[in-house]
Amino acid sequence: MQSISTFSNNIVRRIHVWSEKHLTPKQFLLVLSFFVGIGAALAAWLLKWLIHEIEHLLTSHFIATGSNWLYLVYPIVGILLTALFIKYIVRDDIGHGVTKILYAISRKQGFIKSHNCLSSVVASATTIGFGGSVGAESPIVLTGSAIGSSLGRLFNLDHKTLMLLIGCGASGAVAGIFKAPIAGLTFTLEVLMIDLTMASLMPIMVSCLTATCITYALTGTEAMFSFELMDPFVIDRVPTAVLLGVCCGLLSLYFTRVMNGFERIFAKVNNMYSKLALGGVVLSALIYFFPSLYGEGYSTITTLLREGGNAGADSVMNNSLFAGHGNLLLVYLGLTMLFKVFATTATNGGGGCGGTFAPSLFLGCIGGYVFASIWNMYQPFGIYVPCTNYALLGMAGVMSGVFHAPLTGVFLIAELTGGYALFIPLMIVSACSYLTIHAFEPHSIYSMRLARRGELLTHNKDRSVLTLLSMDAIIDKSRPILKPDMNLGEVVQIISQSKSIHFAVCDMTGNLQGIININALRKLIFRSELYRMYKAEQLMQKPQGLLRTDMSMPAVMETFEHSDAGTLSVTDADGKFVGFIQKSRLYEAYRKVMKDFSEE
Repeated sequence: MQSISTFSNNIVRRIHVWSEKHLTPKQFLLVLSFFVGIGAALAAWLLKWLIHEIEHLLTSHFIATGSNWLYLVYPIVGILLTALFIKYIVRDDIGHGVTKILYAISRKQGFIKSHNCLSSVVASATTIGFGGSVGAESPIVLTGSAIGSSLGRLFNLDHKTLMLLIGCGASGAVAGIFKAPIAGLTFTLEVLMIDLTMASLMPIMVSCLTATCITYALTGTEAMFSFELMDPFVIDRVPTAVLLGVCCGLLSLYFTRVMNGFERIFAKVNNMYSKLALGGVVLSALIYFFPSLYGEGYSTITTLLREGGNAGADSVMNNSLFAGHGNLLLVYLGLTMLFKVFATTATNGGGGCGGTFAPSLFLGCIGGYVFASIWNMYQPFGIYVPCTNYALLGMAGVMSGVFHAPLTGVFLIAELTGGYALFIPLMIVSACSYLTIHAFEPHSIYSMRLARRGELLTHNKDRSVLTLLSMDAIIDKSRPILKPDMNLGEVVQIISQSKSIHFAVCDMTGNLQGIININALRKLIFRSELYRMYKAEQLMQKPQGLLRTDMSMPAVMETFEHSDAGTLSVTDADGKFVGFIQKSRLYEAYRKVMKDFSEE
């Protein structure tokens, strides 16, 4: 084992030496992004193959005209196997993949554990293959990012380059699994919030194009979903596109809010098997009544995009209690749309592993189809809308709303389906959906967890720089601490050995009692006859402002602005004194990080 490790280290060292002689750092980064794209594409192909094989093995013998009781068993088994795999083999939390990537970027670490190169693939394939109502895309994005991070750390690259390689891995994963290079690029820019500069654009493009070409070679160049434009978009349908966009925004809001609420319920359950029982029962019951919720749901999307308003759309009800009742199609789709968020949350909350890409596409497709079907029943203003077109538009709308990524929604759906002729309505629906949900939720489903903690990197450079600052790095912990019962003489003796002006007075337990400012003692410190007459508790003042270690850096900056103080004391959550922060030191650190942040 040691000889293998030594051999690999020698190879890495030789590659590094050769690259330093023959390549510039930017050229070497492009080479690495090429290999990241290959790795992301192969991982995406492996994951999709595993899911298809497991699902085919388990469900190929099912009878289409009736319900199947095994739907009550498979999802629970899948969640159980995944939970055991994560707990006893991985021994790490691998859920919420994109949120983990955002955290790594926001913390300026560029570090994602290497086991995610494989663990997310195995866990999500097991979950989805057995019926988990989630998507494979978020796990594979984490896998691609882990490949980029691991490759960068292998060559001891700096944090800034590591973060860019993480973006390359994520974009390559999206491009590879969807055959959508432009969507991979826009996803990285909109969702991961990596700034668009020439220094970042070329490596991301190389990774996206490489991943797409590898996927083409493995699976063919056909679009992921078969879509043929039978009814071109006309200007008369603009109002219906706007209305669909608003509906998609509200549907996205419903999905986001309910998911967050249901996740909080699972968070209160501490026992793994209790979570499994809750998630498994909810998921299996929903899949039994609505088999369309089984797995990613792409077969339902394919059917609705192909059949549209034809009788063939009834096939989405196969294997269910609704089978053979074509008149109940809209009822079935409406209930499926309503319960999808519960099935998705139950899957992940119960111990499964998956993402929200596929659920958002599924929800959008059904939402667009139902919207068009109901509209055509009445045809207000005499306007007819094609169900297939609006199912496709709904996919873009919900994705734009859930992820707060309108460009990703537009390009992904266009590339997934080949529906490039619908760019205008895709843009209208995506924009309206985004504007609608943004009025209620300022952050995407991925970023809201970090946003609540003030740890989210954004496209606002000032705010991003503050996010990248570490409070611990700017706290001055070197100043001596005074006790309340110290007399003036003892105070003078201690502070005379320091160059600081402000000193903390703390009790025996370390709780902050007050602040002594040397400038306020100038009339006393030269009168030795007063040294025994005054105690520190008589000389101290209340702090002008108080900082806590759990405060975000924007909150720290705001506290300084409101207090007009040059130095503020810092305590922990229990009120124990930690140190001081000087405004000058804060701004110095800000300028340093801003310079690094702005460099290309």
